Amino acid sequence: MSQAKTLRAPYGRYAGHAALNGAVSQLHARFPGFMFTPIGAPQAFYDVGRQAWGHGPVGEPPKVTGLDVVTVRDGRIVVLYAFIDTPVT
Repeated sequence: MSQAKTLRAPYGRYAGHAALNGAVSQLHARFPGFMFTPIGAPQAFYDVGRQAWGHGPVGEPPKVTGLDVVTVRDGRIVVLYAFIDTPVT
């Protein structure tokens, strides 16, 4: 989530560094041993970018996949939208 100022996801909206840090910390606590891995290459044009990803236990196929879409201003991510696919069962 690097430098995003706002995260918008199906489970909530988080604005500011402290809120983003708290959301990420809760995610790591809920899924210990899981890691995000990129799927394919990122794509960007003008002030918008996207990156598909997987989330799951290290060394295993992802349990959840999704897509992050970012808006960039002055070379920094200002909004990150996280689209989450239906979890893999």
